[in-house]
Amino acid sequence: MYKDIENRIEEIHAEFRALTADRVESEWRTEMSGPTEAIVEAARAADLIVMAAGEGAQSGDSYRTADPASVVLHSGRPVLVAGNGRHAMPVKKIVVCWKDTREARRAVADAIPLLSLAKDVTVVSVSSEPDTSLRKSNADVVSYLAHHNVRARSHISKSADETIGLLQFVDQSGADLIVSGAYGHSRLRELVFGGITRFLLDESGRNRFMSS
Repeated sequence: MYKDIENRIEEIHAEFRALTADRVESEWRTEMSGPTEAIVEAARAADLIVMAAGEGAQSGDSYRTADPASVVLHSGRPVLVAGNGRHAMPVKKIVVCWKDTREARRAVADAIPLLSLAKDVTVVSVSSEPDTSLRKSNADVVSYLAHHNVRARSHISKSADETIGLLQFVDQSGADLIVSGAYGHSRLRELVFGGITRFLLDESGRNRFMSS
């Protein structure tokens, strides 16, 4: 069994060498452990974790694939999750899902290198009763981004359901990438997520940038 695993690792390593040769500086690491645990451990030497899309917030084979949800909550690094079937990741149009929390503030700061490449950045908040405080919060984020040479605009969506309102806006925007904070905690060994975080983790067809 271990020989089969070693052979498969060597096959993947060969693919890795072919993809990275003379293109980018790279380093190959191999661990005989759970994929999620291996990525979380290696994250201490990384600025950003790039992963393929999982099958949902809490699904998939944990022995064969890493879980983006666990990685984003435990790695201490931003995670860029590529949508299924995506062979390129343009960042021309980015939607920042804003809620005035520590996680969202961290995500905005972490995403600045990508936001600076975009031509269209929208900071969107969803509320059943938008008020002056919410508008000021969005405006502050737009101003913060401007100080980092990122041109962004604010958008406030009124919806009785935060998740539905966000989904509608993202669908209409045609965004290449969604930036958000990841809200979650452990309860009796089970990861519990907020509604928007679960929605974004389950949206496996979209490119997502998340920080916790």
